Amino acid sequence: MSRLMKLFDRCVLQYPWLWLALVAVLLVASAAQLGKLKLDASADSLMLQGDPALDFYREISSEYSSEDFLLITWQPDSPLLSDASLEPLSRMADQLRTLPGVSSVTTVLDVPLLESPPVSLSDITSGDPLPSLRDPDIDRELALKEFTTSPIYSQLLVSRDGQLTAVQINLQRDERYFDLLGQREALRQARNVRDLSAAEAAELARVEVDFKAHTGAMLEAQSELVQSVRDIADDYRDHAKLFVGGVPMIAADMVGFVRSDLVLFGSAILGVMLLVLAVIFRRVRWVVIPLVTCTASVLVMLGILGFFDWRMTVISSNFVAVLLIISLAISIHLIVRYRELHAADLAQGTEGDIRHRVSETIRLMAVPCTYTGITTIVAFVSLVVSSIQPVIDFGWMMTTGIVVSLILAFILVPCLILVWPKGRPHRYAAEGQPLTVYFARATDHFHRSIIAVTVVLCVLVLVGLSQLKVENRFIDYFKDTTEIYRGMELLDSRLGGTIPLDILLSAPDESEPLPGLETVATGAVPPPAEDDPFLEESEDFADEFAGDAFASDNGSDAFDDGEGEGADEWADDGFGEESFDFAGPGEHFKPSYWFSLDGMERIDAVHELVDGQPETGKVLSLSTVFQVVRNLLGDDIGSVELALVQKSLPPEIAGMMVDPYFSADNEQARITVRVKETSKELRRDAFLKRLHADLVETLGVEPDDVQFTGMLVLYNNVLQSLFRSQILTLGAVFLAILFMFVLLFRSFSLALITLAPNILAAGMVLGTMGLLGIPLDIMTITIAAIVVGIGVDDCIHYVHRFLREFEVDRNYLATMYRCHYSIGRAMYYTTVTVVIGFAMLTLSNFNPSIYFGLLTVLAMVAAVLGALLLLPLLMVLWKPLGPEGQ
Repeated sequence: MSRLMKLFDRCVLQYPWLWLALVAVLLVASAAQLGKLKLDASADSLMLQGDPALDFYREISSEYSSEDFLLITWQPDSPLLSDASLEPLSRMADQLRTLPGVSSVTTVLDVPLLESPPVSLSDITSGDPLPSLRDPDIDRELALKEFTTSPIYSQLLVSRDGQLTAVQINLQRDERYFDLLGQREALRQARNVRDLSAAEAAELARVEVDFKAHTGAMLEAQSELVQSVRDIADDYRDHAKLFVGGVPMIAADMVGFVRSDLVLFGSAILGVMLLVLAVIFRRVRWVVIPLVTCTASVLVMLGILGFFDWRMTVISSNFVAVLLIISLAISIHLIVRYRELHAADLAQGTEGDIRHRVSETIRLMAVPCTYTGITTIVAFVSLVVSSIQPVIDFGWMMTTGIVVSLILAFILVPCLILVWPKGRPHRYAAEGQPLTVYFARATDHFHRSIIAVTVVLCVLVLVGLSQLKVENRFIDYFKDTTEIYRGMELLDSRLGGTIPLDILLSAPDESEPLPGLETVATGAVPPPAEDDPFLEESEDFADEFAGDAFASDNGSDAFDDGEGEGADEWADDGFGEESFDFAGPGEHFKPSYWFSLDGMERIDAVHELVDGQPETGKVLSLSTVFQVVRNLLGDDIGSVELALVQKSLPPEIAGMMVDPYFSADNEQARITVRVKETSKELRRDAFLKRLHADLVETLGVEPDDVQFTGMLVLYNNVLQSLFRSQILTLGAVFLAILFMFVLLFRSFSLALITLAPNILAAGMVLGTMGLLGIPLDIMTITIAAIVVGIGVDDCIHYVHRFLREFEVDRNYLATMYRCHYSIGRAMYYTTVTVVIGFAMLTLSNFNPSIYFGLLTVLAMVAAVLGALLLLPLLMVLWKPLGPEGQ
């Protein structure tokens, strides 16, 4: 250590101006990179990397060509389908269609009307345009009834009460994004199973750079599009109450909230720190030096992020605030130690040598500060084992930031002390008795009370931990005054829910098309079998198709349009023999299992079960389509009509009614569900498990034939992984820190004593979350690491000073009082400054920032109380340094 100090003295302290100049150059270079900083709030960035469910989700999204979309809720003061409502709605939709990046806009004016008045199945399959609200002779009262009762439109496009509609703005699918994503994932998967060749490794590096660049540009363009949509919507607020919603809008707003918090609250925290430091130290020097050190650490770290295009997310952006804590703590500890040495010199009637005092400060504080940095890094490295990229980034950012803070603190603080002000004697203003002395007295006189309170806290911690839940409502991330909150609440309550869930059903392996159906499709009709289901509709089924099926009086009721027309009308209804020749020349059309009677019954049963769940809102599937056809025909549909629905619908109708819910290539039916995110009873994991069990046990669906995907599943996987990868990891972190304590203090018993307050502090924060119902999620999970890191710092500093002071008289109580008066003062100063600064985060619009601020305040208070009350009490009672007076 002495050699290192001599080297430091010779290289750094001898040339303070040179080092300050070098740091200034570094700061200028870092500031030049600030323009490259980016925030990533994409849904993909919050997913569980390596999760097979994520790959499946991307596969299904590609299979069904899912597009991102924005929603605008439209609630006019006038009747929904009146001219006063529809005319401005039409103008707004036309403006939205002109925006770059918009593929289409769907409103009540654009969708086909099937029951206003009722159309026949032949009208749908003919390919002729279907009526819509744009037709001047449409009966709007009848149309409103259809919108509010239709299995397709009700609670999706129009609320049940007919007062609210949604405008869906579909965004163009970014094929470049998915192409780069596919290349990246393929190379990453190859890397997981074998070593990549040099060419493959270079290709992966190139693809990752291209993907990151494209994602940044895409998010920027998406944010501009969201703002353009908002600007257009603002022009029509005189006509209706409007809310903008959708995942792209939420991502853009989250970036806005985080960016605002970074600028506003970063400045506010620094301002509050300035005032508190001014009150504590009462000299400009001791206010400016720690603030310059903190600001420099953050600026350099931000420059590193910008230079390497290391993107912040809503989680990792918190590193700025935490870095301020750690950097400030290091600076205050150095300054307080220097002032103590200065006071000792003045007590001896000499001013002393500044450089010697600075060198001595560094020598005395190097070990504890280095160990606090290492143990804090260990705490944050626990986040790296997560599979959630923003949490991993937060861990690495904090690791890098701690190293930067240590280096800059040990350069800036001593060098600034040496040069400011040059030639002026350093006067030390004597201070009164610090508040920390009262904590020493409490420890001295209230042993039993402190032990009793500790026991009570331990019980409460256990109770709180038992109630800690790995769930949350995404809507709770936002204040109820924000557009996100109000829009999601409106969508949940009146337009069928917000969070998507997809249920994929595979056809049973043994399923075959119903007897006779395939031959109907190809035009060749064999004699009917005895168990042919078509016999139930007509005994002469085969003969009717062999001859003139539509000249018979016994024509199928399935084609009766409800107007009581005679059999002769079927001759020109579009359903002649050619209509049933589904396959083109040289083709062989095989109807899907899902468009058979058995398939329809199964999909109907699943749809009904899902729709009956209290957590679900709007449910859409092939069952919805079949219900529409039933409504048109006025009777149960048969296999021929089902085949028509599969094969003969015009592309624009099939694109709306069939394609989103059916994959012919995979023989797969898709049920899309909107889950009510605002429900306080929503428990994602329990809901998904219960729903899967009901499908398997109640309906007899084979477990392998049903799969869940969608944002609900992915986010649930993220939440469930948090407990496994983080909470359980804390135990390993404490073991690692215990090992480091043993190395530092050379005593296992002292290491256990030092660790005890940290375990209690971490437990208090997590227990408080459980008692208050604050869920453990991707935002609050980082609090545990912060508590461990901060709590360890205080305890290391205290015990390290205790070891030095104990050698003076080997008296535990006297040593405790001296430690509280000296190092306790620095701990107290740090805590007060940080607590007041982080209380500013309660003014944020982003609730996770509020939780982060409040829980950090609780963590700081718990850590310092543990270090000033419980830790010294354990030292006095346990006497880990041996007996007194020897």
